[in-house]
Amino acid sequence: MGIRKKTNKNPPVLSHEFVIQNHADIVSCVAMVFLLGLMFEVTSKFAVLFITVQYNVTISTNEGPEETAVNHFHHGIKDLATIFFYMLVAIIMHAIIQEYMLDKINRKKHFSKTKHSKFNESGQLSAFYLFSFGWGASILLSENFLSNPVTLWEGYPHTLMPFQMKFYYICQLGYWLHALPELYFQKTKKEDIPRQLVYIFLYLVHIAGAYILNLNRLCLVLLVLHYFVELLFHVSRLVYFSNENRQMGFTIWAVLFVLGRLLTLSLSVLTVGFGLATAENQGFDLAAGNFNVLFVRITVLAAICLTQAFMMWKFINFQLRRWREHAEVQTLKKKQIPSKGKSKKDKANGVNGVNSHGADSPRARKEKSS
Repeated sequence: MGIRKKTNKNPPVLSHEFVIQNHADIVSCVAMVFLLGLMFEVTSKFAVLFITVQYNVTISTNEGPEETAVNHFHHGIKDLATIFFYMLVAIIMHAIIQEYMLDKINRKKHFSKTKHSKFNESGQLSAFYLFSFGWGASILLSENFLSNPVTLWEGYPHTLMPFQMKFYYICQLGYWLHALPELYFQKTKKEDIPRQLVYIFLYLVHIAGAYILNLNRLCLVLLVLHYFVELLFHVSRLVYFSNENRQMGFTIWAVLFVLGRLLTLSLSVLTVGFGLATAENQGFDLAAGNFNVLFVRITVLAAICLTQAFMMWKFINFQLRRWREHAEVQTLKKKQIPSKGKSKKDKANGVNGVNSHGADSPRARKEKSS
């Protein structure tokens, strides 16, 4: 994320600088058009596609003396319109957090360009990870996925989702799609773009893949676990920027990161490799949303394993770089201590030399008189 410099000059309308400075207002106007569409009967049917969650299915249950109707949702092509609208909402929220929180802190702290960019990135992701972790954890508790792990694969395909779960996936996809135009809006440095494109692509592929393949329960558990670990990292980095001596958070994150990777692999193999492989409902049925065949299971496991291996490789490189930098700092400190002692010793010898051989010493006066 680059540094956006505010100037008093008004850039030309529809120029690059104009769009970047006013992108939140422009996007807000576009979102308002969809909201205003709900007010008119002619456009309400079109606006509903973008704002409300689609593909509602009402199921009657006989729990208790009376029948109760429960609303569930499945996925479809119309979800693309809803994802687009909430991508606009994510852009607006991004701008609000940036302007009213992060920019104010940046002005007080006077960070360097490198720290400024990393602080903005960690600030935005910390807010998103905190929100997503809390929301996802509440869904897991309400649906009893943690207390009964068998539900992760039992009854597959899980084509029907409660409202909270479906809306959660819509918001997740909308957020990670919004990260693509934000690379332009935030004037991201060219050297940072490939790194950010990689993790945006990985998030979109895994979340969209699980959503389409009806592996939404497993994906929700893994997302909550992953977001908790990432939240700890970015909070630790924010704390480090405020005080560079506070690095305990990185140590805790390093331990939880490795445990998170092991737990992710264990749950994935348990659910896909054993649970779905032994399930009764085997076969490929696109209409029913059943993708429980060997090729799909191997592809899913391979994608998860390769992603975890890639993350561990990046993690190891990160730790090696930190240890190398720490070793260099310690080496410099050790070199500075003897040099300071040596300079003090030389200075003392110089003073003694003046006292013993200087112009005012007895020996000098004797030599002078002779």
